[in-house]
Amino acid sequence: TRFIPASEWAAVLKGLKAPLGVHAVLGNHDYWEDKMVQRLGQGTPVARRALERAGIPVYENDAVRLVKDNRPFWLAGLGDQLAFMAARPYREIRRVGVDDLNGTLAKVTDDAPVILLAHEPDVALRVPSRVALQLSGHTHGGQIRLLGWSPAVPVKHGMRLAYGHIKLKCDVVVSGGLGCSIMPFRLGVPPEIVQVTLGGKGPVVS
Repeated sequence: TRFIPASEWAAVLKGLKAPLGVHAVLGNHDYWEDKMVQRLGQGTPVARRALERAGIPVYENDAVRLVKDNRPFWLAGLGDQLAFMAARPYREIRRVGVDDLNGTLAKVTDDAPVILLAHEPDVALRVPSRVALQLSGHTHGGQIRLLGWSPAVPVKHGMRLAYGHIKLKCDVVVSGGLGCSIMPFRLGVPPEIVQVTLGGKGPVVS
């Protein structure tokens, strides 16, 4: 495996086409890999600039109203929840996010359904029923998955949001994604690109 710079993968994503456009949110590694942004504790990551140069809008605590077949809905994008690494006493590292869930949802101005893009899935425990569907990644499906168990993904508030379709106050879909983290391999959870089909009976994941 090798590190792929933003300029390379953004050039590939530039070729994506969709009827209502291609949309993105950043993840934790988009921030962590930008040493200047980490050192300053602020700024626009290289990944965001690369995506926007490719014509792909990046949402950070923002929402846009879209219409498909005369049916409106909102696409909301949450800022990353683990964007910055801050030192604490005794060399402990604390993760500091740029997410604002309430501020993001406050930009929704009518009763059309809301799809929330949130890189880390754990925010689903706080997402209200006003949101119809949350799409997340981050976990790589656990990266190691044994008989449906993802030991590397911690349990939070009694739940392990590692992979798949989970029903909370809203539907949550956690993709296994493409990459690796820490360990350069995956076991029991191959890379994937997920297609979610929306309909009256809820999302269908394939």
